[in-house]
Order: sequence, then structure tokens, then C-alpha cells
Amino acid sequence: MGWPVLVFDIETIPDLAGLRALRGTAADVSDAALWDEVRAERAAEGKGDFMPHHLQRVLAISCVFRSAEGLQVHSFVDREPEGVSQEGKIIQTFFRTIEKKVPQLVSWNGGGFDLPVLHWRGLKHGVVASKYWDMGEGGDHDSREFKWNNYISRYHLRHLDLMDLLAMFQPRANAPLDAMAKLCGFPGKLGMDGSAVYPAYLAGEVEAIRRYCETDVMNTYLLYARFQLMRGGFTEAEYAREIAFVRETLAGLASDDEPHWQEYLAAWPATPAA
Repeated sequence: MGWPVLVFDIETIPDLAGLRALRGTAADVSDAALWDEVRAERAAEGKGDFMPHHLQRVLAISCVFRSAEGLQVHSFVDREPEGVSQEGKIIQTFFRTIEKKVPQLVSWNGGGFDLPVLHWRGLKHGVVASKYWDMGEGGDHDSREFKWNNYISRYHLRHLDLMDLLAMFQPRANAPLDAMAKLCGFPGKLGMDGSAVYPAYLAGEVEAIRRYCETDVMNTYLLYARFQLMRGGFTEAEYAREIAFVRETLAGLASDDEPHWQEYLAAWPATPAA
């Protein structure tokens, strides 16, 4: 398996500032009243609360970075210092990491959700990501390599949307991350799902959202490792060593300040699914 690998996942909330601007909502209308109005309109049209990609405000981007030096878990989080959103800054920092490391990106439905959201929101904030957008049009050797393997093409592996590939690019064959993680003997989702993110944000539980996002991205990394076993990127012995290494790494991260890793390890059976 080639390193470095950067597995990522995002958590989002409705972009009420954007909705307010697009709808011309009066300043004296509260965010709660605006959201109730939008939800009622969507319900009348037979739509759910899930907003279009361009109206998804990025709250957290969690990453598992695996390289020859080890495995790291890190999140870029908009903690809104002094009440001011830092969405553009965290998106730029994420893409700057890609520019610096040029890793293989791995996601679960990243082509269908995470990356389009990051594209629209990055465009809004003036984010720069030249290496990410390189499709081999430059004259230098490094750029020419991206013609045949870039982050943008659905069928290239520089960004591997694991769900999309395993479903043979057929949306009807898609499977949920939580279900596949549990079927493969991994913990799956713990304590929250996507529908609970906005209520948690309103309750001031940004760190709980960050922890949830980190466990989701760890599920994705473990499924990626299992995929590498299936495709021959890992031998059985290498796969077993990688799984043991992940457990060891998470045990080192677990603490009173990071209780989600203790919970994650407790929910992870010692014997993997057959």
C-alpha cells in the first residue's frame, strides 16, 4: 500500500447566513425563526431538512493521516472565536495540507458530498488549491502525471471514494459507512449521526461533533485497510499488523480529554468479523 494516505470526513450545518442573504431576510428575524420557516417550506414541498451542497457550512474536517512515520488523527474545526466563523480558514488549511503532502485522498461518499461541499464553500471563501485542481494541463513533469491520476476524476485513484468504487459507481448499490464498518467488525458510529449535528451545534457541543467526525473517519480508514487486503495491497499478515497498529495508536490517544477513543476501543471486538 502506497503512503501517504489522507482519509477525511466533514461535518456540516445549514448555512443560515447564506440563506439569509439569498432570501433577503430582515435583520430582526432570528436564525431560529429563519430555520423554522425554511424547514416548513421544504416540508411543504416534500423535502427534508438536508440543505443543498452549496448551503452546507463546514464545521469540522477530520483526517486520518497514515505515512511511513505513523498514524495521526487531526481535525480542523470552526470554533467561531469571538463569534466569527472560520470556515474559510479551516477549508484552506485542509487544502494546504494536500498541497504540501500530495497524499492519496480516501473518503466514503466524498465524491458525492464532502468534496462538492468543500468546492462550493472554498469558492465562496476564495480558497486556493492549485495542486488539488491540477489535471495535467501544466508543462512540467509533475503536472503531466496528474493527467492520468488526479484528484478530480471519478475513475482515478488519487482520490478514492471507497463507497463509490465498491458500488461500481452505481448509486443503487451504495452502502452506509456505519453498516459496512459493523459488518466488517469495526465499531461504526458512536453516540451521534449526521441528523444530530446541527442540534448539537446549537447546544454548544462543537467538541462532541469533532469527536464524532473523528470516529467516522477512523471507520473509513479501517475499511480502507480491509479493502487493501481484498485487492492485494496488504497481505494477511500486513493487514493484521496494521489493525494492531491502529489499536495501539488509539490506545495512546485515549484519555479523559479524548474519551471517544476509549469508547471506540471498547466497542471494537478483539476478533474481527469473518
